[in-house]
Amino acid sequence: MSEYGVLLVSHVSEIVEGLTALLKEVASDVSITSAGGTDDGGIGSSFDKVQAAVEANQSGKILAFYDLGSSKMNLEMVKEVTDKEITLFDTAFIESAYTASALLQAGVPIEEIKKQLEPLKIK
Repeated sequence: MSEYGVLLVSHVSEIVEGLTALLKEVASDVSITSAGGTDDGGIGSSFDKVQAAVEANQSGKILAFYDLGSSKMNLEMVKEVTDKEITLFDTAFIESAYTASALLQAGVPIEEIKKQLEPLKIK
């Protein structure tokens, strides 16, 4: 298993379910967990779902990718209450999660992964 895991957070559960399936095709040795939608199955973000996805991730260091503002807010709040090291990326959601996962699978050093994600930054 990779030293780093990947966490996906979206307002729509089907988005993270599909993206997780895609990422597991290119990164079978990377722990990938996700949180999508609200607690009642609606569109939105859930602190409890994000926290559960962090705790379910088998890695102690997590690269986190999200779609919209309240997903980021919940990630930031969970980051404050977990012992795991979480790095949030303000990057294009799908493209950066795919890039990071594939590079982790290939054993690329974390600093190089961060460098390769830089052009995907959302400004």
